[in-house]
Amino acid sequence: MTSAKIIDGKLIAEKINTKTARMVRELRQRGVVPHLEVVFVGHDKPSHTYIRRKKEAAEMVGIEFKLHTLPADISKEDLVHTIKKIQTNKKLCGIIVQLPLPEPLYTPEILNAIKPELDVDCLTDYQLGKLVMNTSYITPPTPTAVTTILDELKINPKGKNITIVGAGALVGKPLSIILSNAQATVTLCNKFTKNIKEKCLQADIIVTAVGKKNLLTADMVKKGTIIIDTGISFHKHKMYGDIAFDQVAKKASFVTPTPGGVGPITVALLLRNVALLADRK
Repeated sequence: MTSAKIIDGKLIAEKINTKTARMVRELRQRGVVPHLEVVFVGHDKPSHTYIRRKKEAAEMVGIEFKLHTLPADISKEDLVHTIKKIQTNKKLCGIIVQLPLPEPLYTPEILNAIKPELDVDCLTDYQLGKLVMNTSYITPPTPTAVTTILDELKINPKGKNITIVGAGALVGKPLSIILSNAQATVTLCNKFTKNIKEKCLQADIIVTAVGKKNLLTADMVKKGTIIIDTGISFHKHKMYGDIAFDQVAKKASFVTPTPGGVGPITVALLLRNVALLADRK
């Protein structure tokens, strides 16, 4: 028995994709063909799934898509060289290095090989600096998916207590910046944070971004909290988020499912970024 309203990420994504498709048609009429390329290193299983979804969604809105698959044992130098070489293509409007990368590849150096004007994931130091100063032309897809959900629910983050569980570079860190810029009171928890449960119980909104099944349980949530789950993990070929969904949904006012919550919105926003950067060209 769920009392929470379940947030339909597919529906929100469809709205974004409809607008992006219209934008892509207008760009094509001007002779600009939005073109996205993805660099995939190794053979991380969940990454396969995400890339397939990106490709399908890109084709649906009229964005050209190309995948580069590289071996897991590629050297850092060779990977940087490959990224730079891909970016010599004048047609390119966006490039992504699919994360996670194999451990030895030091991520910041790899990500900063991407030109800021092609960085649709907003992971370069340049784009992160723009985010801090609130002067970004595009914003990171997953954190923006969270604020898009809040917009859909007509919830202004200003003055709200928001706890983010997970301080990674992909979601937690940039999201804490975006929400701070929106004048929310943000608590960002990492693996060394003490009393995470207390911090969650004080929150009006909880965002999880860890990738650990059943991380957030019902005893960590006060009644009426909004819960947005951006975490993903796989167990026996099944996809899970970070929250113990059935328990937590009894106490939350709104909750995102996994799959079908944040994921489709993230992909839609990524493609919107490609179209926006194509427009800037």
